[in-house]
Amino acid sequence: MDITNFVLAARNQALLYGDYSTYHRLLTKKLHNCRKKLKLTSKNRSKFVKKGPVAAEQIAEDHEYLRLVLLTAERAWAHAMRLKAIHSTDSKGITGRTRSHIVSRLDKGARIAEQLVERLVDGTSGASNTDALEARAYASMIRGSAQFEKQSWEPCLRSYSTARIIYSALTTALKTDTIKDLLLETIDPSIRYAAYQIKIPRTLAIPTIARKAFPSDSSLVEHINRLDPDLLKQGGSEAQKGHVGAPNAPQTITWRSREVKIEDAAIALALASTDTATARLAEKLASSEVVLPKEMAAAYDDVLIASQDAADATKHSIDELREEGVSQNDARVQSLQMTRTAVNYQMISWRIGRNRVLSGEHDGALLDSAPNTTRKAKKEAVSKKPKIEAPGRKIARLKEKVVLYDATLQSLESIKDLPGVASDEELLEQLDATFKYFHALKCLSIARSHSLAGNSVNALALTKHAFGECEESAIFFAKQEPSSSKSPRNIEIRSSDIEFLHSLLKGELQRCRALVEIDNLRAKASGTKSTIPLVERLYEYPAEGVDLENLVAYPPKVEPIPVKPLFFDVAWNYIDYPGKAPVAAEKPSDSTEQKSTSSAQKRGWFGFGRS
Repeated sequence: MDITNFVLAARNQALLYGDYSTYHRLLTKKLHNCRKKLKLTSKNRSKFVKKGPVAAEQIAEDHEYLRLVLLTAERAWAHAMRLKAIHSTDSKGITGRTRSHIVSRLDKGARIAEQLVERLVDGTSGASNTDALEARAYASMIRGSAQFEKQSWEPCLRSYSTARIIYSALTTALKTDTIKDLLLETIDPSIRYAAYQIKIPRTLAIPTIARKAFPSDSSLVEHINRLDPDLLKQGGSEAQKGHVGAPNAPQTITWRSREVKIEDAAIALALASTDTATARLAEKLASSEVVLPKEMAAAYDDVLIASQDAADATKHSIDELREEGVSQNDARVQSLQMTRTAVNYQMISWRIGRNRVLSGEHDGALLDSAPNTTRKAKKEAVSKKPKIEAPGRKIARLKEKVVLYDATLQSLESIKDLPGVASDEELLEQLDATFKYFHALKCLSIARSHSLAGNSVNALALTKHAFGECEESAIFFAKQEPSSSKSPRNIEIRSSDIEFLHSLLKGELQRCRALVEIDNLRAKASGTKSTIPLVERLYEYPAEGVDLENLVAYPPKVEPIPVKPLFFDVAWNYIDYPGKAPVAAEKPSDSTEQKSTSSAQKRGWFGFGRS
């Protein structure tokens, strides 16, 4: 019959594109079509005849009767949710007749769903035990919604606990993920709020609360045990997985020599999962199976996920108290804020540790050959002579390291935004020293890129800056107590790390200075003394001084000089070539001279003027 999927699929489809009003109209239309199929509608102008409740035999004959009952109950629920959504923004909240109307709609839906349970339990309906359990969980959920609006917290907790236990058993039996969203978004928050109103401590996990509030119905318990025998047992399989009452869940958390009691079970369970993942990480890194940087980084994934879950659980608890109107000065809020700082610091610490593993040995301080990405390449590198790597490939790997250092520096800056960190001067000093350590590594990688590109002066300047940052960082870490080197890499900088980087940078600085000096000597040796006089090199700047003995060429030599072609054209008329008789100049007459003079006066320059 698939009752749960039928209801959840209809809700998700309608609420994806609209609200509860849209869902209510859609259910009305579906209900009318269902009645038409079953021929239960009244004809035009005919007298209305009230139909009786659906019988078990009708459900056995046609499952459309089951859908008819489900649509009727769901429409009443959707009507109540529509009214609740409309009046949720009222200044005084939902009170008076509006709340009564909402409760009456939910009561109607719960009665219809409970009648359906009675029909399915009857052997003549042809329903299986799973179908009856699904109907029972659906009825308990709607009844819990009605009791929630009535503010009857104990019956509400009992109804929602029944729905949660049944849905958890169905999830294990049916192996489906459609019910998980319903548990996380609707049932679990309602159980937590009802338990808060009854003064149940937050140290109890929601599954534990649901198991304690589950009704002692022998037939229902028998059906649940058939699906999952360990679900109703204390310390069952779910508890061993760390979901309910885990025995290794910590009761307190320590942050900067301050111990805080953990009152929320979700946070305690998340911290227990983090401790378990950390132990597995240490074992995996200590084994010989993990040898490549990518394999080591992949081993951090479980710890990062568990740490993120702990941070999310802490934030969720703070948001719940804020919604309940609890003041920020309350002791619970202050404890949660300190817990939030501790778990977020831990998460960022593991994130930095993963970046350090990816950087390579000694946090990427060595300019080694290309890292072996596969085991086959590693074996070949051991058996054969390593290949000489091209400078372009080395620069590309250095860029990848710089990206990892940038991510680490950003993570260190984000720690300062956590609550309470800004007032902790000792922690800020430690963060600054750690920041300078990774900033020195970043400057070293960039300096090596300049050195490979042939910019020795830039490489020297960056290496000198990295050495200064490392010296300032080493002064702080020299005062700290040495820590164990067996723990996995995290934000903690060990004394061996800072000593190795300091000695490496000291040698790199001397090497860069030598390279710059060699380049200067080569440039000076390649510059030969010019024999061209200074008068012919006035466009050059004499960087090494003026040679006063070579100002001009003396004694002067006969050299050709460039002249304009016009001079040669004029000279053409005055050159007498051998073998050519000279032309005698005729003396012009007076009349001809007068005419030429008058024409010259009229025509202007070169005879091109106006006549």
